[in-house]
Amino acid sequence: MRLKFFILILATLSTNVFLGQTKKKALSEKEKIEVLISSIEQLKNAQFNRNGSLYDAKTAAKHLRSKLKNAGDDIKTVQDFIEHIASKSSMTGKEYKIIFSNGKEVTTRTFFNEILKKI
Repeated sequence: MRLKFFILILATLSTNVFLGQTKKKALSEKEKIEVLISSIEQLKNAQFNRNGSLYDAKTAAKHLRSKLKNAGDDIKTVQDFIEHIASKSSMTGKEYKIIFSNGKEVTTRTFFNEILKKI
């Protein structure tokens, strides 16, 4: 009796551990947004072009977080974030761009949409 009980417990625990390792929890919209901002923040030797001025990656991430905070509850999805916060200046309408160390330039909209495909 004890052996059967022990085997049942062991089988249940093994199944839970196995399933827990294979299940991937879907990220919330806020978590996806944070992944996108962090992806900018972690860029090495890249510059963020905002209205013709260049900023480092950490400053760019700080700016995006500030805009997101100021938007309050208006931003509900990651697509809202990309469209209304992270792609262009709300003052001038100019697209934000990332300039990589190799000279390649890409809009933040393109960059974020590529990152989004991977998460």
